[in-house]
Amino acid sequence: MQIFSLEGHPYIALNDLLKVEGLSESGGQAKLAIAAGQVMVDGKVELRKTCKLYVGQVVEFQGQSVTISE
Repeated sequence: MQIFSLEGHPYIALNDLLKVEGLSESGGQAKLAIAAGQVMVDGKVELRKTCKLYVGQVVEFQGQSVTISE
């Protein structure tokens, strides 16, 4: 499990998180994976590419998970 720190920001967009954490090679690939229903947020499939992620939420993609922290 990875931990992503918002570092004072209120949130991060789902597609940006996948790109920043290296789970997808580009923002475009992240958007395609999200649209294909391959990404889960808090245990549910998330289809909104720019879904805002806040502290405590968990993102799962390709067998990896990322928890959002402060």
